[in-house]
Amino acid sequence: MNDFSPTRYDHMPYRRCGHSGLKLPAVSLGGWHNFTDEGQVRVFMRRAFDLGVTHFDFANNYGPPPGRAEEVAGQVLASDFAAHRDELIISTKAGYEMWPGPYGEWGSRKYLLASLDQSLWQLGLDYVDIFYSHRPDPGTPIEETMGALDSAVRQGKALYVGISNYDGLQTEVAARTLEQLGTPLLIHQPRYSMLDRWIDSDLLPVLRRRRVGAIAYSPLAQGLLTDRYLNGVPADSRAAGPSVFLSREAITSKLLSRLRALRAIADARSQTLAQLAVTWILREPLITSVLCGISRLEQLEENIAAARAPELSADELERIDAILAA
Repeated sequence: MNDFSPTRYDHMPYRRCGHSGLKLPAVSLGGWHNFTDEGQVRVFMRRAFDLGVTHFDFANNYGPPPGRAEEVAGQVLASDFAAHRDELIISTKAGYEMWPGPYGEWGSRKYLLASLDQSLWQLGLDYVDIFYSHRPDPGTPIEETMGALDSAVRQGKALYVGISNYDGLQTEVAARTLEQLGTPLLIHQPRYSMLDRWIDSDLLPVLRRRRVGAIAYSPLAQGLLTDRYLNGVPADSRAAGPSVFLSREAITSKLLSRLRALRAIADARSQTLAQLAVTWILREPLITSVLCGISRLEQLEENIAAARAPELSADELERIDAILAA
């Protein structure tokens, strides 16, 4: 079942990743905790590809249970995308807890390469396009962690390497170490949104100097940058439950005021608040792609439309900055 749209590449913007020859779609699809049902995942991945999304991002621990997202994606890749492997960018990461014992997480050579082997088996692939160190390991020399990434490329199990959740100084050391090994750092995957701008002063200057690309995750700030919380905390929302990512206490009156002001800018542009958030991230040339997780197809289509929207004007950017600083 490979009847994909022949016009799938006509409308998606593709952006070059750092100083490499690789281009990524402006919007990429992430397989997080919503990639556990094969039927639903097939619908998501097929529709994404029809709309020009060529990059699917995973990690070893996505589930539940850990590995489930990769297992399900592997089934869909085998049944629907076997003839299109060379049109896809598949990435995975290792760093968080995957199995019990002292070798089941962090950044040792033992863990990273064993995890990559597991991911390849789950995904049903001979190689991934990008393999990430998912987080820095304070207990392992960075030379060992970067050496494992270099080995993954030299063994033919990954084409490129990346890092995620590293701060600016850690990124500088990682990039320099990989350069010395002969495997350049392709990409960094940081958390980034209008409500979480830590990379502006800490990370982006390093990426610019090192000519490394970036793909932003959590672009909607766990759903805050949508219409969902404009009138408070819905009973069935993430903030109303036991989520470790978003608490009810975070939804303050000050935050709601900011969200409503941002929504007014979005309305004037005929965008949703979520679309404004994606368009805003893509204003930064160093951002190669925005990584979106979805639970409904409409969210995917909404995000892709945002990537094709007119650029924000200088006046709009100034107003957004003023709102966020208030």
